[in-house]
Amino acid sequence: MTTSVAGVWSHRNALRLLVRRDLAVKYQQSFLGYFWSLLEPLAMGAIYWFVFGVLYGTGTHTGPAKDSYPLFLITGIFAWMWTNSAISEATSALTGQARLITTMKVPREVFPIGRVIGRFAEYVAGLPVLVVLAAYFGELHFGWELLALPLAVLLQTILLTGVALLLSSLNVLLRDVDRLMRLFTRLLFYGTPIIYPLQLVQDSNLPSWARTLYELNPLVGIFELFRAIWYPSEFPNAWLLSVSVVGSLVLFLGGWWVFRRLEPAVLKEL
Repeated sequence: MTTSVAGVWSHRNALRLLVRRDLAVKYQQSFLGYFWSLLEPLAMGAIYWFVFGVLYGTGTHTGPAKDSYPLFLITGIFAWMWTNSAISEATSALTGQARLITTMKVPREVFPIGRVIGRFAEYVAGLPVLVVLAAYFGELHFGWELLALPLAVLLQTILLTGVALLLSSLNVLLRDVDRLMRLFTRLLFYGTPIIYPLQLVQDSNLPSWARTLYELNPLVGIFELFRAIWYPSEFPNAWLLSVSVVGSLVLFLGGWWVFRRLEPAVLKEL
């Protein structure tokens, strides 16, 4: 695995070119271009704010974010769009580029990893929107809580890289993986504190085992880190942070190991 990681690093320029190509192809025939990466999450945020903030009053139960529910929503949705798009596009990263993969002399890992980095670039494009919203709602801070952002980005990158490597290789051999992940990501959206606060789950009448199972989702702690940038009290406790760190590393190592084990069969199938 060390050799494999070193191989990807030595071909980082090829990875950069693949990311640039994917972004250019994705937006080259679009009138609004990169603005679509902002409009979609903002539109989703507006819809969820109207349904849950206005109609059902969920925004009044968000603790420190009760007066800034739109910021609370958009922060979670921007991070989710990176997660969802990376998983969706990485799953078909190998099957959709079969000719390129079999002709280019680069580590095959760069293709799914490129999808993760490309979607991260879209997330970065949305950070100014979050800063503007935070300033508007008076939640813009310049203290230690800013360290939550690089930590959240690092953990999510590690997690998504492992998931991308795992799913991209499995999807070549089992084409049902793509359809299965579409269903799984829909369930994951509601199983992660994106449109509602984690406190609602912790204070609910769910059995203790169900709450523990919920908190074993590594994205729970990661999304709490994203929110801690604006709401320091939302910084995950030691348990949630440990789950996120361990879960991300396990998925990273497991995904890379599966990818390397399946690579001969994947190349044969392609």
